Amino acid sequence: MRLSVLDHGHHRRARLFLTLTSKVSRVASPDIVKMLLYRPEFLTRPLLDLTAPAMRGESYWTAAEREYLAMSTAEVHECPFCIVTHAELTRIAGHGEIDPDRPAGARPELLAVQGFLQQVSRTAELDPAPVRDLPEQAVLDALRVNLVWNIVNRLANAFGYELLDGQLKTGTRALHRAGYRFPGFLLGEDHGDLRASVFDQPAHTSPELRRAAAAGDGLEAPWRDYAALVRDASHRITDDDVRRLTAAGRTEDEIFEVTVAAAVGAALRSFDAGRDAVSSSAGK
Repeated sequence: MRLSVLDHGHHRRARLFLTLTSKVSRVASPDIVKMLLYRPEFLTRPLLDLTAPAMRGESYWTAAEREYLAMSTAEVHECPFCIVTHAELTRIAGHGEIDPDRPAGARPELLAVQGFLQQVSRTAELDPAPVRDLPEQAVLDALRVNLVWNIVNRLANAFGYELLDGQLKTGTRALHRAGYRFPGFLLGEDHGDLRASVFDQPAHTSPELRRAAAAGDGLEAPWRDYAALVRDASHRITDDDVRRLTAAGRTEDEIFEVTVAAAVGAALRSFDAGRDAVSSSAGK
């Protein structure tokens, strides 16, 4: 983890939970769990409110197919942590409908929506033709999966998530059993939906700075270049990028908030573009 607060800055309940689960599993807590339990009222509660139904709720796509779409999104962002994790979850959740190592055998509808989501993740000019014959709800279901992991992949890259020995097997099985949900007592206060929680609530940084990081407008050094990396090339972020921010006097909490805001802003922009393209196509 590139921010020490994500390793050691948790509140007492979260620390106890991390300690207990590590002792029971005999494996250190994964980086993503540490991140989600750090100031969960800022990001985690609204993010999990999206994630659980997107990944395990009612859908046109099976759980394994949604895991495969998450893996495909991680490939776009060049996020090794998430590629390996979702490949394993595809196997765990599946019943033979998709092999992450040989996806060509999947149903054509899945491969069609995968290609569309790759366009969405890259925020390129969107061509909805590959999904024009799919039910609109099926594409919207897939876009919600894509929204979640367009956020998480950027954060995983920016914060330098790593998989330690034993974490893949225990972590993926625990996540699958829990259905992408955390105990409510760990999640803190509810500050509204994702946009309101990340961009509007009081925090170490101003709402104006977080909105600028999300949009890419009006930022000055040293935030400008860093936020652009989070939005557009998170896989290129290094320890040196974070050190430059701290050397410029920015705190780890400020870096955490700006990183989250930039990641959420980029993902929401892609989601909105994908949804609009599908709606326009359906109206023709």
